[in-house]
Amino acid sequence: MMFEPMRLLPGDDLRLTLAGRTGFVVAGIGSLRHAELRLAGAPGPTHLDGPLEILTLSGSLTPAGVHLHASVSDAQGRVTGGHVCAGCEVLTTAELLIAPLQPGSLTREPDAATGYTELVILKP
Repeated sequence: MMFEPMRLLPGDDLRLTLAGRTGFVVAGIGSLRHAELRLAGAPGPTHLDGPLEILTLSGSLTPAGVHLHASVSDAQGRVTGGHVCAGCEVLTTAELLIAPLQPGSLTREPDAATGYTELVILKP
């Protein structure tokens, strides 16, 4: 498997920039102007004012949806982590390592057991 480095630029939306791809984000660092993270069990996103450092970033990418989790720290070193929602705006850079997969190998479908749209691995 080949990995693909990717750099997002100031003003890019961390989540929306990755839409439509197929694979996994295996690592990510950088900075955000502000973030929208859905914390565990919360019904919607929490807005975090920046500047913020991206400490960790990982997730799955399918044409049917992006599922990312991140941990970020603020200027006082407080760390917050959660599900990445639209609205996470890159401040200076976001440097990602992507493990791309063949188009059509992953999708997301509703799962009755969890109530969420979950990853489905398709056999070629």
